[in-house]
Amino acid sequence: FFLRVTPCSSVPPVSLFSEEHRAMEPFTTLTGRLVAIPADHIDTDQIIPARFLKTISKAGLGQNLFADWRYDEAGRPNPDFPLNRPEHAGARILLAGDNFGCGSSREHAPWALTDYGFRAIISTSFADIFRNNALKNGLLPLIVDEATHEQLFSLVAEDPETALTIDLDTQSLILPDGRRVTFPIDAFSKVCMLEGLDQLGYLLKHGPAIEAFEAAHPARVNTRLKDEG
Repeated sequence: FFLRVTPCSSVPPVSLFSEEHRAMEPFTTLTGRLVAIPADHIDTDQIIPARFLKTISKAGLGQNLFADWRYDEAGRPNPDFPLNRPEHAGARILLAGDNFGCGSSREHAPWALTDYGFRAIISTSFADIFRNNALKNGLLPLIVDEATHEQLFSLVAEDPETALTIDLDTQSLILPDGRRVTFPIDAFSKVCMLEGLDQLGYLLKHGPAIEAFEAAHPARVNTRLKDEG
């Protein structure tokens, strides 16, 4: 056996950039109310139980967010769960305990959170896989220090109408008293969120430059194995 390389002149070129790619909603500045779930190690099976993973559509997953906590065995809303309390209706920012999103890898977790209406989650740490999945789906995982974390829980307990502002460009969390707390985010994810692009969308954005590069180079070739024996 040996490899023979032959020109692929009979195969018409195919553009990866000819179809419109659906972008995410850009994240620039968000001002919104908080809802707090003061529990550490909230895993992905608590965020969206495994029985709801049969779908590949994001639509409707928000109805089953925290399903085992939000509803009783008969499917009735648990009035004591924070998301079911009327004062937290419409909250866009989730305040959660440490190590949020641990457990099994499932992209349905950020899907359910964004479909519910959340754009950001504040914690002292996130599981790595969840954090990456969240960033790819326009959900900002925002890490704060323990003192700020405790202050936020206290603020929500005192006033459920507490609202914060998140400025992604300056990587600042602005508290009600005007104090600014900076948070980390990698440069690539920041650009994608500011522009409302996932990884494929970022690639498609540079489609003309990629096609120009391809056009300036020799024709594509195919490789194939040929049995000469």
